[in-house]
Amino acid sequence: MIVMSIAGIDPSAGAGLFADIKTFQKIGVYGTGIVTSLTSQNPYKIYSLKPIESNYIAEEIDSVLEEYTEIKYIKTGMLYSEDIIKTVSGKIKEYNLKAIVDPVMVATAGGKLSKEDMGKAILKYLLPKAILTTPNIDEASKLSGINIKTEEDAIKAAEIIGKTCDVIVTGGHLDGINTIYRNNKISIIKEELIDTENLHGSGCVFSASIVAYLGLGYSMEIAIEKSFKYVHNAILNGNYGTLI
Repeated sequence: MIVMSIAGIDPSAGAGLFADIKTFQKIGVYGTGIVTSLTSQNPYKIYSLKPIESNYIAEEIDSVLEEYTEIKYIKTGMLYSEDIIKTVSGKIKEYNLKAIVDPVMVATAGGKLSKEDMGKAILKYLLPKAILTTPNIDEASKLSGINIKTEEDAIKAAEIIGKTCDVIVTGGHLDGINTIYRNNKISIIKEELIDTENLHGSGCVFSASIVAYLGLGYSMEIAIEKSFKYVHNAILNGNYGTLI
């Protein structure tokens, strides 16, 4: 089975496209990758960012899907600008792809990975074409307009975002409380937090693992369950901020 990631390049390989491809390979699917931006960064600091032109991103997607017509499940990571979001959204519709959206806006290491007001563009163009989005609490706050501080806040935010597509508000920054809104229902998964120096890339790996398990034929419910376990084990066995 072949899947796709549309994301930025992190040269330290703890997050972004490299982390996605490693996750795909580890779980057992063949991963293709579309580059949306280049960064100079490590797990602790972002130095600079260079977005790729949207017409070139479109060409990347077309060139891969021309050959690998069996690709069904994809994920998106850092898209940076409204123009790139609109381009990727158009390709999702054109090729009838099933997209998991990781709405990357700010890096764990610090530093913006998107232009201002990207939440509005993601809500308008990308989420209506997605089957699931996996924001952390900062991203969910931007998408919903709710300043998430508590479990109740996360539930409110999930319900707002859930009007557009199913959502998991990941709880790494909320005492391990993951808030899931699927099929018009809220559910909570509470995980024990692991004391570690750096969780650089955990959101990328989580969304990529969901895509990988869906690609293997698992239902969404099982793919989510297995992905929580995968990331938990990856953090336990991680090295220097990377999860693989």
